[in-house]
Amino acid sequence: MIKSEQIAQILPHRYPFLLVDRILEVEPGQRVRGLKNITFNEPFFQGHFPGQPIMPGVLILEVMSQVGGFVFLPAEGGSKTYTRGYVAGFDRVRFRRFVVPGDTLVVEAELVGRMQNMAKLKAVACVGDEVAAKAQISYRLE
Repeated sequence: MIKSEQIAQILPHRYPFLLVDRILEVEPGQRVRGLKNITFNEPFFQGHFPGQPIMPGVLILEVMSQVGGFVFLPAEGGSKTYTRGYVAGFDRVRFRRFVVPGDTLVVEAELVGRMQNMAKLKAVACVGDEVAAKAQISYRLE
């Protein structure tokens, strides 16, 4: 498990765009599972939407991308260099349910292809047993 202090050392994002609270499991180069706790005091809820707070879809995708980036951590005992992934695109994006305050968004991402400095992950974000969003995420690796 990777906790918030370690996440901040790995990801370059900072408040209010560091959206990952915990990495639950990671198999470097293969798959990752992480979460974001959705709280009412998130800054985007002030305007999206007053009286009916709904997490913007683009931020759900951002959570999915940040969690997915942990796939590129070095394997235990392997290279000590972290390969940073920058989002290059999203494909097959689908939103299935609203994400609201009190929800815990759990993201699972799996590497489905890698060529030179590009990689593609398949990601699913769920609240409980319900799928909130799905996407394929392409990364440029550096």
